[in-house]
Amino acid sequence: MKKELKGQIIEQLTAQLEATPNFYVTDINGLNAEKTSALRRACFEKGIKLLVVKNTLLEKVLEKGTEDQKSLCSTLKGSTALMFAEAPNAPAKLIKEIQSTLGKPELKAAYVQECAYVGAENLEALINIKSHDELIGDIVGLLQSPARNVISALTNAGGGKIAGVVKTLSDKE
Repeated sequence: MKKELKGQIIEQLTAQLEATPNFYVTDINGLNAEKTSALRRACFEKGIKLLVVKNTLLEKVLEKGTEDQKSLCSTLKGSTALMFAEAPNAPAKLIKEIQSTLGKPELKAAYVQECAYVGAENLEALINIKSHDELIGDIVGLLQSPARNVISALTNAGGGKIAGVVKTLSDKE
């Protein structure tokens, strides 16, 4: 491979990491063409970009990154494929789903929400990570809960006492 081509690939990988900071380093070694095609199709359906890379080029990109990104260099052995996604847990869910039928990909490492996860034992933890939208939904639900309790107490048949207190306070003004 020519030096100019390597430079272009490094630039493209760097741009991809900046555009989509959540990525998974996986091992797809041993998949035949049919299984690789099935994996790519499943990734496309879930909005995940799958990219097979040379370890040396990815290592050069990661060396320019944060300390957590540099820690992923130790996992770059054998065949490596990167999975990029906006939702931080989407590749982890796909890996678990696809492993039952294809046996691969295997998780080597992941860089999700500015944290490095090294090793396949972190797959369950990565599946349980909530996306930005899920976290906002949880916060809104928590904020609405006390208001719902007050409103239901006021409108309930047993809430006559509370309604009476509110009416008495408003009459005093």
